[in-house]
Amino acid sequence: MTETVEDGPQHVKARVEMVRGMDQGGVVLPTRLAEAFLNTPRHPFVPAFYRREAEKFVPQHSTDGDLSRWLSQVYADDSLITEVDGVHAEDAGASPVEGVPTSSSTAPSLMADMLDALDVRPGTRILEVGTGTGYNAALLCDLAGAENVTTVDYSERLTRTAQARLGALGLHPVVHHGDGAQGVPTRAPFDRIIATCSVRRIPTSWFDHLAPDGIMVAPIKGALAGGMLARLKRRPDGTAGGHILHTPAAFMPLLSGKQQLCPVPEPTGGMSRSSELSGSVLDDWTFSFFAELHLNATTLREYHRETDGPHVTTLFDLRDGSCTRVTDQPEAPAVRVHVSGPRDLWAPIEKAHNHWLSLNRPRREWFTITTTPDVQTVTYTDPSGRPHHWAL
Repeated sequence: MTETVEDGPQHVKARVEMVRGMDQGGVVLPTRLAEAFLNTPRHPFVPAFYRREAEKFVPQHSTDGDLSRWLSQVYADDSLITEVDGVHAEDAGASPVEGVPTSSSTAPSLMADMLDALDVRPGTRILEVGTGTGYNAALLCDLAGAENVTTVDYSERLTRTAQARLGALGLHPVVHHGDGAQGVPTRAPFDRIIATCSVRRIPTSWFDHLAPDGIMVAPIKGALAGGMLARLKRRPDGTAGGHILHTPAAFMPLLSGKQQLCPVPEPTGGMSRSSELSGSVLDDWTFSFFAELHLNATTLREYHRETDGPHVTTLFDLRDGSCTRVTDQPEAPAVRVHVSGPRDLWAPIEKAHNHWLSLNRPRREWFTITTTPDVQTVTYTDPSGRPHHWAL
């Protein structure tokens, strides 16, 4: 059954207010991009979402009550969590649920930053990795023309639902259910590639499918908060180069291949030492992107606050089984570090923090990124002209 889209005066007013708020908030909104947000309703793509309350998520449905209140939430400049542990908000009952968010609708201002960096023009052939709700695909259709847009997602439920909701708006891009890490080879090459999910390292297939002089915008993130947004341009020789954007981006990770859950274990045995660096430093988005450059791609992080107050961070490396727990002791002069396995995982974070301070806390937008078929490198050149390199 074809869905119908209600788009009355209240809906339009909410959309106008969202765009006005984004513009007043300092987001770069070129005329063409502002028009796309004004032309494209968000509410058909998020008829239900979760509101976070402490450690739980409360389902919110468009049929729950006051339309004005509902629209104010949908058109707020916020990310909307649409799925928790694989359960979509539309399928949830009225009771709060616990778990980990697994899909969301990105905050419009972040979408605008990424779309502006992507430099989409009419006729531009685009691949979007991470269909999600379909809202970003709808914006791409307005900017480039639906016939030029290809979007792929690992979740069949999401692609099926997004395709229906895009169709209800008269938009018919190619919506592909598949492994986004592989791209969509049958539709390549693309002039632009945008990912709405994070990767620790950009998949080679994306570069293979990007046309010469094409632009890619992709979130790079591992276990820590506040990842990086990379904007790369492909050179004729197959390499690519670009900058890290100023905006932190904590996108959910790309799902690829067989999914295996690997909980972070408790450290056992080993040794204990003290540290002057709090585990909560990894919650600081101005530093965490830099810290990520010093961790193996196989490192996981778990953190929480104990009932008696201490902040606890645990790092676990899947590759060699190293596990390190960092516990902030209230009223204590030092942090306790418990190490098990072959390596102390807190030591490179301490070293990275000292290095970051010695570089005078460089901002993420001062970093560049280059790629070859074999190596992906992030570089910061300090004011003296000395370059500092980290391989992804």
